[in-house]
Amino acid sequence: MVVSIAGGVKPGKLLEIEAKLYRLLIVGKQKSGAMLDGLDEEIEAHANKLAVERDAVLDRLEKQLQSRQIFEAVSSQLSEAVRRSIDFRLAEPADVLRHTKISEQQIMLLELLQSSAPDMNQLYLYVNDLSWLVHDLTNLVNSPSFRAKRPNRSDVKVSDLKLVLSFIGIENLQTLIPYFCVRRWLPSGHPNLLWTTRKLWRYNIVTAIASQTLATAQGKDAAFAYICALQYQLGTSAILNNSAEIFEQIWGSWLREAENSKEREVYDAVLATEFPANQVYEKVMEYELELNWQLLDLLGFGESRITEVLRELSYTMRYADLSEDAALIARGNAFAKILFLEEQRKLYPQERELIIDYYQFTPDEIELLRGQNYRKLDLV
Repeated sequence: MVVSIAGGVKPGKLLEIEAKLYRLLIVGKQKSGAMLDGLDEEIEAHANKLAVERDAVLDRLEKQLQSRQIFEAVSSQLSEAVRRSIDFRLAEPADVLRHTKISEQQIMLLELLQSSAPDMNQLYLYVNDLSWLVHDLTNLVNSPSFRAKRPNRSDVKVSDLKLVLSFIGIENLQTLIPYFCVRRWLPSGHPNLLWTTRKLWRYNIVTAIASQTLATAQGKDAAFAYICALQYQLGTSAILNNSAEIFEQIWGSWLREAENSKEREVYDAVLATEFPANQVYEKVMEYELELNWQLLDLLGFGESRITEVLRELSYTMRYADLSEDAALIARGNAFAKILFLEEQRKLYPQERELIIDYYQFTPDEIELLRGQNYRKLDLV
């Protein structure tokens, strides 16, 4: 007889599954396909070139005892310098926030979009202040696939923001704007995190669409569920962004010093030193849930419904004790864990059943969630 653990204190085995997932996201070497819009494709060649150079240096060092000893000493010192800097940064959430692309304007926009009837005039004012968002939305409206859906299928390019917003429509904007905002918060331009970013984005999107699907099925606020769920990896994105920035600053500085001093062995040792993914993984496990709501609180949204849900998810030990809003996001995230781990072929059947039991999924809900398209946004 199997004893159900539905809704109680999260069992250790479930914590192990979550740790396995984050290790795959951050430490795992698996490559991932391009994101839905090809984000970071331009640095893929750089990432691959850097990997080849590091492998070549490591192969050479393996054959030279003295050089290998220098590598181990230099790499250890470099990694320790990076670790101390990351610890120092993460100790101050305000410092973490300063080194992200999250802004008060973006959060105000997301707050507006989760309301039942967003005001288009207010929406225009907020979007107009974010030039990158204007660019993304305008490019979308002028894309061949979208032009085919416009009235009269006009080939004339649209540049007026009010027309752009009107063509997209409020329901689609509730999907697209949070998508573009959260995508912007992900680590970008960092060759050391190219594959991690793509995997994290996949996990993020599945969480959001699964949460939205469950909300719709239960007659709850689907826009809120989608927007809130997208922010469930806010802390992880911030930690990765800060860690990558710190690593690349220190690594680049050491590399230049070694090059200027013409110390070839030291230069090779620095070049071959990889991003400290294991250390960063540990920091994500320690800080991510608290940072989810702390960053929003620092921006002045401490009383927001989304912030309250993210705060609740960081402190509540038992699924059964969660509010309806928080439980919905927790279940969407739980299904994302199942799907992501299955895609990586890292989930045993008993682990899948444990997640389903704990979060009290019904067979109909699992069937509904498996029937969704997690590769393409569902636009009206």
